[in-house]
Amino acid sequence: MPTYVYETIPQFEGEPTKRLEIRQSMKDAALTQHPDSGQPIRRIPVGGTGLMGASSTSSTSGGGSCGTGCGCH
Repeated sequence: MPTYVYETIPQFEGEPTKRLEIRQSMKDAALTQHPDSGQPIRRIPVGGTGLMGASSTSSTSGGGSCGTGCGCH
C-alpha cells in the first residue's frame, strides 16, 4: 500500500498546518478528515518519477524530457 501525505486545514487565522503520512490503498478516495481527531485534512501531491515520459529518455537533443539548461544532465 502506498503512503500519502496529508496536511491539516487551518480552521482559524494563524493556526499552523500539520503534515502527516497515511497508508491507504490506491483505490481509496482521498481522506477529508483526520482518522483520529476528525480535523479537516487534504491530500498533498508530491513529486516522483513514474513511467510517464519513459520513452523520451533516448532523446537526441541531449535535453531529456525536462529540456536543456536544467542542470540535471
